[in-house]
Amino acid sequence: MASDRPEHPSPARIAGEAAAAVAEVEAALSPEPDPTAAAFFDIDNTVVRGASIFYLAMGLARRRFFDLGDVVGFVSDQVKFRILGAEDMGDMADATETALGFVKDHAVAEVVQIGREIFDESIGAKVYPGTLALARAHLDAGQRVWLVSAAPVELATIIAKRLGLTGALGTVSEIRHGVYTGRLVGRPLHGPAKAEAIKALAEREGLDLSRCAAYSDSANDIPMLSLVGEPTAVNPDTRLRRHARDLGWRIIDYRTGRKVAKVGLPVLAGAGVLSGVAAAAVAVDRRRRPR
Repeated sequence: MASDRPEHPSPARIAGEAAAAVAEVEAALSPEPDPTAAAFFDIDNTVVRGASIFYLAMGLARRRFFDLGDVVGFVSDQVKFRILGAEDMGDMADATETALGFVKDHAVAEVVQIGREIFDESIGAKVYPGTLALARAHLDAGQRVWLVSAAPVELATIIAKRLGLTGALGTVSEIRHGVYTGRLVGRPLHGPAKAEAIKALAEREGLDLSRCAAYSDSANDIPMLSLVGEPTAVNPDTRLRRHARDLGWRIIDYRTGRKVAKVGLPVLAGAGVLSGVAAAAVAVDRRRRPR
């Protein structure tokens, strides 16, 4: 019988299948498990305010993994993400690949421990309580809950475990002998790659996607949201909000003062954020210099 799989799978499929292969898949802990239904949550601006890869980058900078110029580049992308409400697929992919490049030749165990510290230092306080409550409602119903993110799978899994969720699908790095090579398996788990990861996991775990739910803030995740029977736009960007309204999807917004920058001076506001974080980065850089 002929296979319906392409002879040469796309980078998105390679990334998705790699993410599914390393995902945690233990059974739900509910007394009445519901094994064919599950929930999938994007991380950035859905579960966590801002971009998790930014918090990882700043944490690595504090630990002298890279220099001031790299920090400023990450801050610029974060300003665009937070102030202008723009999540560009190319920018996010570049940021992920850059961050993974910084851990080249470092042991996985070392980076995982640093990731735990970064969660405790920066990420934990940025979690939206409302989104976390949604995730725990799925757990209470006996369903498993995975985060699905372009962030490195190690960081995404740390966030999931710290929040008491099942696990995570994330960008997979090539590892040899317990050390990062600086290369990716496929490409960052973003856009269509997220959908491929969910499909691969659903096939392996016997999930009925029509009974599953997905949550995201970004129009880039429309492929993921369109896979499931219960899509929800959380803190949606303009394109996703419009798409969700057109299709009758649920929309939830936990942000306060949403889009304030658009009625003020977004460029000046962004410059203020950039200068403030850059000043902090300068302080880090000064501490690194020999006295």
